[in-house]
Amino acid sequence: MTDDHTLRVLLYSDDREVRTAVKSAIGERPHPDLPRVEFVEVATEPVVFQRLDEGGIDIVILDGEAVPAGGMGIARQMKDEIFHAPPVIVVTARDEDAWLATWSRAEAAVPHPIDPFRLAESFLEVARTRLATKR
Repeated sequence: MTDDHTLRVLLYSDDREVRTAVKSAIGERPHPDLPRVEFVEVATEPVVFQRLDEGGIDIVILDGEAVPAGGMGIARQMKDEIFHAPPVIVVTARDEDAWLATWSRAEAAVPHPIDPFRLAESFLEVARTRLATKR
């Protein structure tokens, strides 16, 4: 983690509306027992890996429906290539695609359209696990 006061979240989608929906659902301080959230927004696959290579990313949220590179393929590549890769939440096309998120080794999956409560709940679970493993 970057510090005790910030969780850096890499947010990938080629769709600005998806990025806005994710940020709105999670907010800057999703729960009093969690640090502040700082989003690093990216819209292309090469920048995802550039930001990950720079380090300091605590959680990754990937749009499984992004084009030309979908979030599930990026998640799988990330988990294969990055030692101690950060946890991943994938936004899938529908609930039935959760098995694909499992294939990609994502820690959580949330379907489109984004349900803010469901995404926030998944984020809290992943963030708490991440914080516990960083201590």
